[in-house]
Amino acid sequence: MEIGIDSFAAKFSNTTGVPVDNKAAMAELLQRIEHADKVGLDIFGIGEHHRKDFLDSAPALILAAAAARTKQIRLTSAVTVLSAADPVRAFQSFATLDLISQGRAEMVVGRGSFIDAFPLFGYDLDDYDELFTEKLGLLLTIRDNEFVNWSGKFRPALHNQPVYPRPLQERLPIWLGVGGTPQSFIRAGKLGLPLMVAVIGGETHQFRPLIDLYREAGKKAGHSPEQLKVGLHSLGYVANTTQEAIEEFYPGYAEGMTKIGKERGWAPMTRGRFEAQTGIKGALVVGSPEEVAQKILHHSDALSGISRFTFQMDSASLPHEKLMHAIELIGTRVSPLVNKVK
Repeated sequence: MEIGIDSFAAKFSNTTGVPVDNKAAMAELLQRIEHADKVGLDIFGIGEHHRKDFLDSAPALILAAAAARTKQIRLTSAVTVLSAADPVRAFQSFATLDLISQGRAEMVVGRGSFIDAFPLFGYDLDDYDELFTEKLGLLLTIRDNEFVNWSGKFRPALHNQPVYPRPLQERLPIWLGVGGTPQSFIRAGKLGLPLMVAVIGGETHQFRPLIDLYREAGKKAGHSPEQLKVGLHSLGYVANTTQEAIEEFYPGYAEGMTKIGKERGWAPMTRGRFEAQTGIKGALVVGSPEEVAQKILHHSDALSGISRFTFQMDSASLPHEKLMHAIELIGTRVSPLVNKVK
């Protein structure tokens, strides 16, 4: 199983509680990606947001900077908000990243959990699904064809138009990032795209019926089981002990989730709700290396096998030093435990 990190390039506070400035936050993020490469993690993803708290509005640029400082780790979006992007430019950016990284680029495309990009780029939320469907089709067409013939509703048609540069990889990996909509799982299956499932609350095993829908749709469409890979993106954190991990993660997590909850009509986060999700079935993967490895394997069994797991640690506003230590533990202890020969 591939193990990695997803980041939203959040601006954390330092150990004194004073927020770091943008320059320092970006420098620390690149240090974390470089460290993830050195400790043997497989993947590092950068999200896309368009709000003050995050610095990831141009993820391909961050990943390109990281490519120059890393050697092995694969670099991906997490996710590219394709509904509000031009698929031609998105493909060109990640094809360029693939050349810079010498074949280590990927894309995870989705509709995003925030809607900030829609008014920013002049799109109507009433077209939410139609935009994504059309743009995904164009992106896949560009990936598979150097010369593109295509027409749609939301951008000018392309008539035998070449799109350059082409990536180093023969076929740029494109995953479909999904939340909890059955139609999204079925779409990924029909297209034969690997699936990245974001589980940020509740109990992870509850996604099994949706993943079964994905695999059944893929099978009916003629795709091989090996092609229908499933990845899991979860909020998590690793420390030396489970108690240490919980005490360090909870305060910032509760503050952040309560803040988002005010936007979305959720109840404030409580310690009880938090602890309910740190159990073996819960969505939060927080604990010691041994407990976290056990939980990842449990989630994999519950979902009938996953091939990738990524930690999203930004949600707790932890200082850089603690995140560096968590990355060290994930690379040197969690990943070997998950992937040990039975």
